[in-house]
Amino acid sequence: MSSTIERVAIVTGGSGGIGRVSAQRLAADGVAVVVHFNGNESRAQETVAAIADAGGRAVAVGADIADENAATALFDAAEREFGGVDILVHAAGIMPLSPIAELDLDVFDQVQRVNVRGTVVVDKLAAQRVRPGGAIINFSTSITRLQTPGYGAYAASKGAVEALTLILARELRGKDITVNAVAPGPTATPLFFEGKSQEVIDRIADNNPFQRLGTPEEIAETVAFLAGPGRWVNGQTLYVNGGAA
Repeated sequence: MSSTIERVAIVTGGSGGIGRVSAQRLAADGVAVVVHFNGNESRAQETVAAIADAGGRAVAVGADIADENAATALFDAAEREFGGVDILVHAAGIMPLSPIAELDLDVFDQVQRVNVRGTVVVDKLAAQRVRPGGAIINFSTSITRLQTPGYGAYAASKGAVEALTLILARELRGKDITVNAVAPGPTATPLFFEGKSQEVIDRIADNNPFQRLGTPEEIAETVAFLAGPGRWVNGQTLYVNGGAA
């Protein structure tokens, strides 16, 4: 794609954490961004303002990503405001923790609705509307390999995301659209810190050769790679965790 044509990204979960930093990182590469939120409009507007202050273009759009009609509004906004869609970064998700033996099945259903159905909805729309030369970037988690107790519902949902990612990559044969998943390890975000004691945080942070948590900025660099120069990476799950074991 010519560098004179503005590329456009939709970033779900763009109101905080990895999504927010990814939106700003893409904007730094000259990408116009639709910043998705679900319930935290003020944070999304802060992301938009930060992008604008740095010379970029962005708008905030609210939607329940698991509702196809609501999610369609994200793609409509991208086309209305910026002329089309080239990149989907699907960072929205939820992560309630519970041992499987004590798991509230209503909570389990909610995790699957947001994390699995939400991925199917936005990926379906992206498969229909992302322009040639584009990229679809889903989010999994290193928990699918680390298999940490308490994360059963979350890991189950993200295992599904990894399977969907590979299948969609193959289904888009001939479309010149890459489909990959980023699987962060423990990352210093509000979602990670929620409900954890400092002792638990320190123990988790020590579980990789760098002996620290990852940062949203480090995850966003992988997103920018897949959204831009990483065209020969397709149908993959990239584990971005500092070597966590």
